[in-house]
Amino acid sequence: MHIHILGICGTFMAGIAALAREAGYRVTGSDAGAWPPMSTQLEALGIEVMQGYSAEHLEPAPDMVVVGNVISRGNPAIEHVLDRGLPYVSGPQWLAEHLLRDRWVLAVAGTHGKTTTSSMLAWILEDAKLDPGFLIGGLPGNFPVSARMGSAPFFVIEADEYDTAFFDKRSKFVHYRPRTAILNNLEFDHADIFEDLSAIERQFHHLVRTIPASGQIIAPAQDAALQRVLQQGCWSQTQFTGAADGWQVLALAADWSAFRIVHAGETVAEVHWSVRGEHNAHNALMACLAARHAGVTPAISAEALGRFEGVARRLDLKGEIDGIRIYDDFAHHPTAIEKTIAAIPPAARSGRLIVALEPRSNSMRAGAHAAALGPSLAGADSIHVLARPELPWDTARLHEVLGDKLRTHADVSSLSAALCQDARPGDVIVLMSNGSFDGLPASLPTALKKARHA
Repeated sequence: MHIHILGICGTFMAGIAALAREAGYRVTGSDAGAWPPMSTQLEALGIEVMQGYSAEHLEPAPDMVVVGNVISRGNPAIEHVLDRGLPYVSGPQWLAEHLLRDRWVLAVAGTHGKTTTSSMLAWILEDAKLDPGFLIGGLPGNFPVSARMGSAPFFVIEADEYDTAFFDKRSKFVHYRPRTAILNNLEFDHADIFEDLSAIERQFHHLVRTIPASGQIIAPAQDAALQRVLQQGCWSQTQFTGAADGWQVLALAADWSAFRIVHAGETVAEVHWSVRGEHNAHNALMACLAARHAGVTPAISAEALGRFEGVARRLDLKGEIDGIRIYDDFAHHPTAIEKTIAAIPPAARSGRLIVALEPRSNSMRAGAHAAALGPSLAGADSIHVLARPELPWDTARLHEVLGDKLRTHADVSSLSAALCQDARPGDVIVLMSNGSFDGLPASLPTALKKARHA
């Protein structure tokens, strides 16, 4: 069977392509642009990627066209599909109907931490010799690919709340029918498709409705939005974290490089790992509890986490020049920005913390997070914001919170030059964007080295 994927170079659709190829399908695809790491992964799998969305890519007609959610009406390829009456389906629906049927799906949902928690969970199951399948929206350090079928019943999936396709406005995750569901947290995001937080809560409850009574939901007790979701109706087993009489994590080191997993006041395991930050310890607890539902003890999970190698673009060290460390991070929501900054406390560095931010997500560009952005950046010592001319809101409002710590730049070139001038030995630079930042994570180490050795 031949499937053609429209929007194949997105992390999710590239993962579907890899899974379909592994399952024996003939796979081709189209996209407006191909870029690493997904383009590299597709090339290694021998999957043909066609540039642009020409109708000619669909001649001769494939057996099925799988449509990514970046495709909208007016796209030449989808107009050809509709005019010719070719069979088409969304990525999540195709995945659910063809590859997830009869699997024990472990879904990781939430506003933050989905990729990291999914990677932790997949690695725990792998380290326990269970050979899980997975589809993760990033590159986990412990695996050479972002998606694979696996031989076990277990399949870990990063369960996104973004809409499914131009013809299906439900969240992607309603298609997956999980038996184990992590609801990591819930805040307002995706202002381009959701009017308010209650609209997102409604989609999360659609997910809750699909989980069987024998299934399990794992959620933080203190998250008010998730508690509202569950109060709408819950028919499954539940495990809550954060309550004194439930599951908790307690720090053994200030940077959370070591912590205890505690249940009902008793320590059940200790984790010593290379990851930092309280938020990651909470992600790890969620992964441990999901693995526990699949039969892996917290003690075994803790040992596996000690060998966890992280995820690309989550405080990913890109270089060190004259004692100045440069990190690349995916943070693009005020909460994630604040937690990433907190993960590098003053005790973990000898100099200042310099943050460079590209407000690139749809919500950031629309200004939906403008009020919360200043406070989220306040923990940094020096802040550089890329304020492109087309940004529709005035970043001057950030000065009210950040004062002289803030500098804005109209383009990446001037931002890069300012970082090179600003940085001193002992400083840590964190580049934050959910996009490529015009290649800054790759180019800044070279530029900094040239500037300091000029």
